[in-house]
Amino acid sequence: MSNGFVDLSIIVPAYNEAERLPPTLVKLHRFLQSQPLRWEIVVVDDGSKDNTCAIVETSMQSIPNLRLLRQTPNRGKGAAVRMGMLGARGQLRVMCDADCSMPPEELARLILPITKCEAPISIASRYAEGAKTEPQPFYRVLWSRLCNKVIQRSLVPGVKDTQCGFKAFTAEAARDLFRRATIDGWAFDLEILALARKEGYAIAEVGVEWTDDKRSKINPLKDMWKVIKEALVIRKNLRTGVYDGVKQLPAPTPA
Repeated sequence: MSNGFVDLSIIVPAYNEAERLPPTLVKLHRFLQSQPLRWEIVVVDDGSKDNTCAIVETSMQSIPNLRLLRQTPNRGKGAAVRMGMLGARGQLRVMCDADCSMPPEELARLILPITKCEAPISIASRYAEGAKTEPQPFYRVLWSRLCNKVIQRSLVPGVKDTQCGFKAFTAEAARDLFRRATIDGWAFDLEILALARKEGYAIAEVGVEWTDDKRSKINPLKDMWKVIKEALVIRKNLRTGVYDGVKQLPAPTPA
């Protein structure tokens, strides 16, 4: 695919994902090649220590619309998603976790509010009407519910699920929000959605089918405290006008 117009970009942040990433790329490719949209898959390697990059480079031989961006050293999921969103070429830009817990077939439902011009941002939800989820481990339920009750309501009230790893943006919204984002870690979702609310962007929440990945890298206690600390930073940034300026980022480095 040339460097020209792309309808849909799928951004996949990856850190040491040599095991989970290959089947995800196969699933995405199988679904996307059956669609009329012009598409690309952008994997952003976040300083992996395993052979994640080598796997992506090998996959490029069978997935011609696959690209690899490298972020070194490791900075965090938020920084990786930010690089991908700003380095993507699509008019629609979708964040997708490396475990592909949401089947690619759900993408049509996820982007529908955007294609119908109802909202420039659409986020997948495990708790909104129409969601279909399998039972999750207790710590995942605790993580999600506690985040929602303690943190999200003060930053993005009314949103049921800010942490589901599938979110879609128009190119314009993605460029506007991610170029001003500052959070590199787990709470980047909160920052983007809080900033979107501040700027008056409509946010659609879509119930989707979602399957729990038992290999989740979340550490319930350690990562919860990180999110809380980052949420406090976000609240301070909103109060002090940090997001009114534009953060200049280095250009993504292609593989």
